[in-house]
Amino acid sequence: MSALARWCLRHRVLVVLLWVAALVGLGTASQLAGTKTNDSFSLPGTESTKAMNLLLRSMPAQSGASASVVWQADGDVRAPAVANHMKTALAGLARMDGVATMTSPYTRQGARQISADGHVAYASFTFTRQEQNLDKEAVQKFVDAARAARADGLRVEAGGNAVSAVERGSPGSSEIVGIVAAAVVLFIAFGSLMAMLLPIGIAIAGVGTGLMTVTLLTHVLDIGEIGPILGALIGLGVGIDYALFIVTRHRANLKAGMDVRASVVNAVETSGRAVLFAGGTVVIALLGLFVLGMSFLNGMAVASATTVVCTVLASVTLLPALLGLLGRRVLSRRERRRPAGHATGRGVWARWAGVVERRPVVLSVLAVALIAVLSLPVLSLRLGSSDAGNDPASSTTRKAYDMLADGFGPGFNGPLQLVAETPAPSDRTALEGLAAKLEGNAHVAAVNVLPARPGAALGIVQVVPKTSPQSKETADLIGHLRDHEIPAAERGTTLQVYVGGPTAIFDDFAEVITGKLPLFLGVIVALGFVLLLVAFRSVLVPLTAAVMNVIAAAASFGVVVAFFQYGWGSDPLGLGAAGPVEAFLPVIMLSILFGLSMDYQVFLVSRMHEEWVHTRDNRRAIAVGQAETGRVITAAATIMIAVFTAFAFGGQRVIGEFGIGLAAAVALDAFILRTVLVPAVMHLFGRANWWLPGWLDRILPRVSVEGPSGADEPERLQPIGA
Repeated sequence: MSALARWCLRHRVLVVLLWVAALVGLGTASQLAGTKTNDSFSLPGTESTKAMNLLLRSMPAQSGASASVVWQADGDVRAPAVANHMKTALAGLARMDGVATMTSPYTRQGARQISADGHVAYASFTFTRQEQNLDKEAVQKFVDAARAARADGLRVEAGGNAVSAVERGSPGSSEIVGIVAAAVVLFIAFGSLMAMLLPIGIAIAGVGTGLMTVTLLTHVLDIGEIGPILGALIGLGVGIDYALFIVTRHRANLKAGMDVRASVVNAVETSGRAVLFAGGTVVIALLGLFVLGMSFLNGMAVASATTVVCTVLASVTLLPALLGLLGRRVLSRRERRRPAGHATGRGVWARWAGVVERRPVVLSVLAVALIAVLSLPVLSLRLGSSDAGNDPASSTTRKAYDMLADGFGPGFNGPLQLVAETPAPSDRTALEGLAAKLEGNAHVAAVNVLPARPGAALGIVQVVPKTSPQSKETADLIGHLRDHEIPAAERGTTLQVYVGGPTAIFDDFAEVITGKLPLFLGVIVALGFVLLLVAFRSVLVPLTAAVMNVIAAAASFGVVVAFFQYGWGSDPLGLGAAGPVEAFLPVIMLSILFGLSMDYQVFLVSRMHEEWVHTRDNRRAIAVGQAETGRVITAAATIMIAVFTAFAFGGQRVIGEFGIGLAAAVALDAFILRTVLVPAVMHLFGRANWWLPGWLDRILPRVSVEGPSGADEPERLQPIGA
């Protein structure tokens, strides 16, 4: 690391120019290539996937994305004026590019598409392609043409998964809001414009190169639209923090009397090593998603890990070069005038470290009690998927959703598709018998057997639940169909029926994720344990970190459940009505939280370990480590919280869940775990914190996070909190 820092200092202008060239080159290439995101995901072996594959093979026109045009009239939609007006509009929509089929309520086949009171009707459309392969411009033209059919006393809206694909909100100005909030925190922390701009500039350079690389990667890997957004969210947070840690160490060195060159080398040699280690753990945690074997999650992992790698590279190459160019201007004018080594007192963090040392039991109990309370909602965690009912009230998809729910009932927005293989003529009779039986089911609102050609080997039955797609009752109905109704209908026949459709797909997705969650959690906890074991040559330090990571995750999930599933925060703040937590949120959040928690653990404990190596005094090691890292960890956490919260209100419920969950997790981690619980528990453990069996010490590789012992003695500098 010191060799890298010296090279970057000697060639600082070249390093800056290389980064500028990389940004310009990647920017040009990504603009020319464009993005090719793919939101498809497969769930091998599940019923919903079998149903989809059958449709793709046998009835490709029925397997494409769907849309609906919904209209509501002040009078009866069957009135001649309304009917003639809508027939003309529907005929034009059916001829548009990409539309495969259309079923009108003004035909015998679509007679059920008019509500009982006659005020609401809809036409169903099927596109020739799946949602992820749609031409969004063509779909937008479809939506515009549908809404152009509005007239006095007639509301017309468009809904369905095809329309949702083009109406999804984007993070908008979330990045800018997060950067501005981070700038305010940095200026308060440093009191220097240059010191404020450096971490932000490094983060922008790292995230910029990362996202442009991800854009190019979409042409060779399956990366969904949410991947780059998630990458920007994580990259901005960690990028600013990593640069902040190095700049803070550099400023402390300068104030202690080091010259600029030696200070930069020392900062990279110590904090730079910690950044490299911390960034590596984040990347490993994210790539741990490959354990789950789902391409949808793999794309998210690659996008996020790529941005983190680029921010780490910017922190250990571009940042030293810029520090060399700026010299002592990273200090405020008042700090530059102050004599070298001048101290202004013990500082608030040194005093707080003393409080923790004196009251470890009481503080530990209070911290655990708070985390336990926040974790309680996680016991009722329900995984699923949000739908158009969570879209902004002004969107056409939400209006269409509400109109259908008013006219036909809440379950109409999430019909189930029973896709049946009917090789024998008697199988068709059995399928019709199943449909007739389901019409009497107390949880079913309507059953519709789609017409099929004579001798067709495939049949489709649409089942409309009485409850909304997000409700637990709908998930229970899917299970009841699969476990009881369908096996009874198949008995004694060659009929094979699979429950499919978007609602069933997401229900299967939640089940698959839940089943693999213990494996994933075990893998990332084990990896974290090994990394910290090697880094700090201690058994208790990684064990404590593993426990802390798990309880922090539980508390943050509890906040997400209360905020979104209970609706305590999402509804009042315009992030949608109460509903299930996105099925993939736990594994993504666990990987991110594991990495971020490791960041703070590394920065805190590496400073403690530094002092322990020199003094062999556990009490002093914990107090000095906490006093000298407390300010920078909480400042870094405040920046991350600002960035994550800004993304939470960027227009997408899914990103909102990530933003709120990560902001809560970082707040708990920095202000409760690393500030209170970890040092308190380490005081209680005493010298056992640094115990390692002799046989294990001999076989473990030697890796130093804080730098070679005795290099420039940075641990003797005045506390950062002073």
